[in-house]
Amino acid sequence: MSRMLTSILMIGSIVYFAFRYRYRIINVLLASRFLRRFAVGTIMRIPGVKGRLFQSVFGGPSEW
Repeated sequence: MSRMLTSILMIGSIVYFAFRYRYRIINVLLASRFLRRFAVGTIMRIPGVKGRLFQSVFGGPSEW
């Protein structure tokens, strides 16, 4: 019982601190060129993301 309670408490603490410092963690991870390229490549493989991104950058409605 004590071991299970300790495990739940530790997992809860890790989730809390990861959520609280999520932007700091992301900035530290994306500071590495390799991890940044890996993250962008992975996100671009998600269906629809690449199309939406290119449409908003290159083919979106003109404001002029």
